[in-house]
Amino acid sequence: MSVLAPERAPVQETPGSPEVIGRARKKDFAGLVLAVPFLVLLVSTVLVPVLYALYLSLFTERLQGLGFSGPEHVFVWLGNYVSVLADNAFHAGLGNVALFALVHIPSMLIGSLVLALLLDSAVVRLRQMWSLAVFVPYAVPVVIGGLIWAYLYSPTIGPIKNLLGVDPLSDAAVLPSIANIATWQWVGYNMIIFYTALQAVPKEIVEAARADGAGGFRTAWSIKIPMIRPTVFVAVVFTVIGSLQLFTEPMVLRGFTGTVTSTWTPSMYVYEAAFVAGDNGRAAAASVLLAVICALLSAVVMRFSTRRSR
Repeated sequence: MSVLAPERAPVQETPGSPEVIGRARKKDFAGLVLAVPFLVLLVSTVLVPVLYALYLSLFTERLQGLGFSGPEHVFVWLGNYVSVLADNAFHAGLGNVALFALVHIPSMLIGSLVLALLLDSAVVRLRQMWSLAVFVPYAVPVVIGGLIWAYLYSPTIGPIKNLLGVDPLSDAAVLPSIANIATWQWVGYNMIIFYTALQAVPKEIVEAARADGAGGFRTAWSIKIPMIRPTVFVAVVFTVIGSLQLFTEPMVLRGFTGTVTSTWTPSMYVYEAAFVAGDNGRAAAASVLLAVICALLSAVVMRFSTRRSR
């Protein structure tokens, strides 16, 4: 006859015991080890280039004497920043991207939101096919997409001039043409983001609104859009930053028209200063100023979104 041993009560560990402290240290060490790859990438690809750009922006290359010894690295303090801020070409580039943003951001975000709402509703059939069709332009490389549209815009071989009666590459129409390329490429990407956010809207709220007599438009305007407002504002922030960094589309069209200059956008201004003029200090200063402008505009948009969310 076997005798069952009495069950032992679980040992209560005090918060300050050596066992608890040891397990906590192991967890902290494991978390630090897992974070090391991210920290290495952050330092090597973000912090180091930013610090190096700040360093370059404080120097310039100047010839001393007869210049037989080559250019010397001269410390100019904020001279490069003053030169960039006083350059009319930099001002014109900022004006071009500001006008581009005014055209591109509303059209792209509204188009993406409308398409996402249509996919989320019961009106559209074959949702996967339509979402893939709209998303395909985002999968096309920007250079390839720019070349496709450049040939469509061409006044000699393209059909758009004959259809619209306006040269898309003229001085008055080149900015909307560039905005059209960017919108065509990014509308599908943001549509997927908005559609994913709409899937998280509680179905009970939507069904309650429909039971109260709200139609499809009323439900979308009063229920769905307010509930995905944080996602919309995040998309606005990313689009503002992307608009200020506009480079590939005008650079591609520059080979097809003379209306797009080498400094048409701030990013093209940086490219011209660094790789054509060879003035790395001025290019670095312009890059830092562009980064500061992006940060300030992003902070303004996030501040506005925080107030609207309250």
